[in-house]
Amino acid sequence: MSPRTRDLPRRSCLSIPGSSEKMLAKGPGIPADMVFFDLEDSVAPAEKEAARAKVLAALHDHDWGDKIVCLRVNAWDSPWTVYDVVEVVGRASARLDEVMLPKVQSAAEVVALDLLLTQVEQHAGLPPGHLGIEVQIETARGLLAVDAICGASPRLEAVVFGPADFAASMEMPVLSGGVQVPEYPGDHFHHVFASLLTAGRAHGLQVIDGPYLRIGDEAGLRDYCRRTRLLGYDGKWAVHPDQVPVLNELFSPTQEQFDRAWDLLQAYEQATTEGDRRGAVMFGDEMIDEASRKMARKVASRGLRAGLTR
Repeated sequence: MSPRTRDLPRRSCLSIPGSSEKMLAKGPGIPADMVFFDLEDSVAPAEKEAARAKVLAALHDHDWGDKIVCLRVNAWDSPWTVYDVVEVVGRASARLDEVMLPKVQSAAEVVALDLLLTQVEQHAGLPPGHLGIEVQIETARGLLAVDAICGASPRLEAVVFGPADFAASMEMPVLSGGVQVPEYPGDHFHHVFASLLTAGRAHGLQVIDGPYLRIGDEAGLRDYCRRTRLLGYDGKWAVHPDQVPVLNELFSPTQEQFDRAWDLLQAYEQATTEGDRRGAVMFGDEMIDEASRKMARKVASRGLRAGLTR
C-alpha cells in the first residue's frame, strides 16, 4: 500500500476511458480526489491494446497534482490482464498509485495480482509494496467471498461496488445499474452496501459506491448518494465531470458537523482528564461517552481529509 494514498480522501473517483485522448487530457483539470484510467468496460475490445500507450502518455505528459492516480486493468477472465499490468504499470513510474481489479470473485485473484505487482515493482525499480490495489465486487460470487477478498493482501486500499455488473449477475429485471428502482419497496442494494461496508471496515479499507449512470440528473444523483453516505461510505464513482463537485460536497462533513465534532472531542477530553474525570458527561442536551468520542473522531478525520478547518 502506498503511504501517500493510505489516508487521502476518495469522495469522488473519476473514471477516464483509456482510449480517449481528449478525456485523458481533461482529467488533470477536474477536481476529483481520485482518477482512474480505465482499460476495462469503457474501452472497446479492439482498442484495448492501443489504449495502454495512451494511458502511459497521459500519465507522463500531464500534472496530476495531489490526485490519487489509479489504473483499472481488465479482469482475470479476459486475455488482457497480465499485459495491462506489465506494459502499463511496469512503465508508469512511481506516479501511479494503485491498480484496480474488476469483477473479483475470490481472494486468490487478489493474491495473483499482488504477486504480479511484486515482480513488476522489482523490475521497474519501485519500492516494494508501492502499488496499492482496489477491488471491485460485481458478482454474486464476489459478494459471498467479500470478507476473504478484503483481507487477501496488505496492498488493498479500497473496495468498490459495481452495480451494473452485479445487477446482471443477480439477473435483476433492470436495464440500468446504479440507479433507484421505484417499483422495489425499499433499497434493492441495501444488503450489498452493508456487506461491502462491513467487510471493508473490518480490514481497514475505504469503501466506495459505484457510478450513477443517469448523466445530468443531479437531483437523482444527490438522492442516491444519501444511501451510501449515511451508511458511512467514503465516496462514489463519477462517470462525468459534472458529477465531481456534487460528490465532493456530499461525501464531506458540513462545516457545522465538523465544528461540532471538534467541540465534542474537546468536551470529552476535559471530562475524562480534569476534575472528577468522568467517563460520561453532558454535552448540551446530549450524554456523551467513549462511543461518542469515536464517532466524533471519525467525522473530524473525514473533515480534515476534505480540507476543512475549525
